[in-house]
Amino acid sequence: MQAHAALSRRFQSSSLAGSIRFGVPENFLGDQLPQLLSRFARAFPAVRLEASVSVCQDFSARIESGELDLAVAMRRAGETGGTVLRRSRFVWAAAEDFAFPPGSSLPLALSHPPCLCRTVAVEALADSGVEWHTGFTSANLHGLRAAMLAGLGASIIAHDEIEPGMKVLEPGYGLPPLPELEFALIWSPGGKTPCARELGRLITDTARNPDGEIRHPTRAPRPKARADKPV
Repeated sequence: MQAHAALSRRFQSSSLAGSIRFGVPENFLGDQLPQLLSRFARAFPAVRLEASVSVCQDFSARIESGELDLAVAMRRAGETGGTVLRRSRFVWAAAEDFAFPPGSSLPLALSHPPCLCRTVAVEALADSGVEWHTGFTSANLHGLRAAMLAGLGASIIAHDEIEPGMKVLEPGYGLPPLPELEFALIWSPGGKTPCARELGRLITDTARNPDGEIRHPTRAPRPKARADKPV
């Protein structure tokens, strides 16, 4: 409560003005993201915020092209540049009752290119010998999660985003290993304006514990995901 109060005092109403073009993946901070943006808008009413939220956009490319001032980029762990806000690892996941008999084609629930999750999945399967096909495609995270829970396909997601009703497909399924990932705050060359710096500070503070440790998104308690073996 003390940390929240201190953060609220920092973002009391200000005369700061300008505009910010901001990009962020749907799966960053979860349900906390709208509240973060709303808090910023109330604290800086004279700042025009243009937010792009997507699961399939390449925000690093949009930063490089100058389309955005700052963005949270989801990327493979170990890439340079920016400030790392959150670390996790990719896992193969599906509905708890999902069955993938040996020798059958694996249905995947994927977003549209250039989604990083799609790229990582396709690259990992390329040399694995696992036959697969696209069973469901959606441009938003809600659609992909609904398809997974309905048993329409497996997908890759961050390990800390496993939801009730999902399970991790462990090595017994014969699927290839996946890399670690991270979310990082990145800037365009001319993007560090005073108002953009304030938004960047709020994002960094919200994505970390008061003691500075990187944390995972706030979520309601959920049962531990099962790691069943294939039937």
